[in-house]
Parts: sequence; structure tokens; C-alpha cells
Amino acid sequence: MNPSSLPSLPCVCATLRRASRALTQHYEQALRPARLRATQFTILQALSLLGEATQGELGRMLAMDSTTLTRALAIMSRRGWLARRRGKDRREWRLRLAKSGSAMLKHALPYWERAQNQAKTRLGLCRSDELIKFANNVANAFSSKGEIA
Repeated sequence: MNPSSLPSLPCVCATLRRASRALTQHYEQALRPARLRATQFTILQALSLLGEATQGELGRMLAMDSTTLTRALAIMSRRGWLARRRGKDRREWRLRLAKSGSAMLKHALPYWERAQNQAKTRLGLCRSDELIKFANNVANAFSSKGEIA
């Protein structure tokens, strides 16, 4: 089916999920030569921005459920991309990028930039900026109500 012929869906959730899946496939393909999944890149990028965070803070920032985030973090930890230390509470772990995680982010950045530029070109610069603002508004509207685990 041609993307321009996709039927309009009446459900906000279904429409955004379909758009998210299509865009995720675009980034997955672009990041494949770096041997990195889009979710892994997003986590590396988020930790690069945050510096250090608990798994809960990271999950809230990314609006990711605990199970999905735990699975991704376990894989990334096994690959040596993450460093962790105990927080104030002995049950809490603070996560940050390990040197190899920073190196992987740096290695993957050109692949991500290419995908990002292609997305902006396909959508148009103005639309891509509007989409980012809109998506942030959607995330904020629902996460602030405690609806994101």
C-alpha cells in the first residue's frame, strides 16, 4: 500500500501509533549499520542529555513502560554501554553512559543525523518542527496526569 493511500483512522491513539511505527522503521533501517536499535539510540541520547538518572526518571522522560525499559537496559548493560551506582536509597540505581556507551552514541550519530535529515526533508522543515512540538504537547498532556507508568 502506498503511504499516500493509507486510510484515515478515527482514533487518535491508532493514528499516532501508526505514524510512530512508520517513523521508527525509518530510523531502525538507518541505524542498522551501527548495530543499534532506535530504542537503544534514544536511551543513549537521553542519558547523554540527563547525565545521570534512575530507571524511573528515564522511563518517565521517555514515556516507556518499566518492562520494555528494563529489557533494553539489560541488553545495553551487557554490552557495557551503561554504568550505574547506588543512589541515596540502597534500592535505587543511578544510570549514566559508560565510556563505551558514549563511544557507541558518537559512532551512531552520523546514521541518526542522516535519518533525521531525511525525515525533515520528507516532512518539510516547518512540519517537522511542528510535529516535534505537537508530539511533546501530547506526551506532556498525558504524562502530567500520571497516565504513563
